[in-house]
Amino acid sequence: MTKKINNANAPAPIIELENISFAYPGRPAVLKDLTFSMYRQERIGLIAPNGCGKTTLFHIIMGLLFPQAGRLKLFGNHVNHERDFAEMRGRIGLLFQDADDQLFSPTVLEDVAFGPLNMGKSMDKAIEISRRILDKLGLKGFENRITFKLSGGEKRLVALATVLAMEPEVLLLDEPTSGLDDDTRTRLKDILNELDLSYILISHDFDFMSDVVSLFYSIKDGRMFEDTQQHLHSHQHCHAVGIHPHEHG
Repeated sequence: MTKKINNANAPAPIIELENISFAYPGRPAVLKDLTFSMYRQERIGLIAPNGCGKTTLFHIIMGLLFPQAGRLKLFGNHVNHERDFAEMRGRIGLLFQDADDQLFSPTVLEDVAFGPLNMGKSMDKAIEISRRILDKLGLKGFENRITFKLSGGEKRLVALATVLAMEPEVLLLDEPTSGLDDDTRTRLKDILNELDLSYILISHDFDFMSDVVSLFYSIKDGRMFEDTQQHLHSHQHCHAVGIHPHEHG
């Protein structure tokens, strides 16, 4: 696992948010002067109560929402307009909280190949990439399965395949274990540990997070901060994320 980079001579962040503020119409600000930097090889867990802006943060990074104040840089480049984000989206893969929001093609292969095709790959190359990713995720033989007939766990893995097929440099994973059975949850854990990618993972599944991330962050009062506190549980173990007492499944 990686550790946070504090070296003044370290490379520039790959994601950098400075004084970001965002409010939905008619509601109080959910993000207020939020500042955050992410570096290559970091694997970050983001834990905070529902409604505090975690998914909103992901959508701002992807350019699906635009902040009312602040600056955003991706891979060292300022991004302010839709055309700026369009150039960056192939380098950042977003796994939506609900797999049904990500899957829209009739078959699994069509869904997974859509991203590479949209990025200009030939049909043969897109199919080659898709089959390789499906095989890597333990989904060999799923190519012609009807997407909407898959189980919840299968949909989640196929959704991840659609993201990985675009060969991103960074992943944003929004509640990836939601609704998974134990076997699929274990498979996802193994997949993430094998990937050579940086990622931010939103989850309330502390046991899962402790095995796949090395840094924990939280959001409070609209701002993001690293959580280094320790919290001792009644079943006698401790780990980071001490400011959010919690239970284990």
